[in-house]
Amino acid sequence: MTPASVDSRPRVAPGFRLQWEPAQECHVLLYPEGMVKLNRSAGEILSRCDGARNVAEIVSQLEEAFRAIDLQDDVLAFLAIAQQQRWVELE
Repeated sequence: MTPASVDSRPRVAPGFRLQWEPAQECHVLLYPEGMVKLNRSAGEILSRCDGARNVAEIVSQLEEAFRAIDLQDDVLAFLAIAQQQRWVELE
């Protein structure tokens, strides 16, 4: 498995569906065997993983949306976990 870089274009993997769950007030990742309840950070990152945006663009959007800086390492660390869980694929 190749780790994500700033040029990688992550997308939610086939078999998973990301959606907002109003009852739980969070994003969830649905798959045939169940559901993963995501914290806000994970939901915000995965909601931008559409295969069109690269990691650098995702980081830039997150930093702008949350008026934060230096999120790249955190996003890459989350994507490494998401890859291990097979939640995302890199293009």
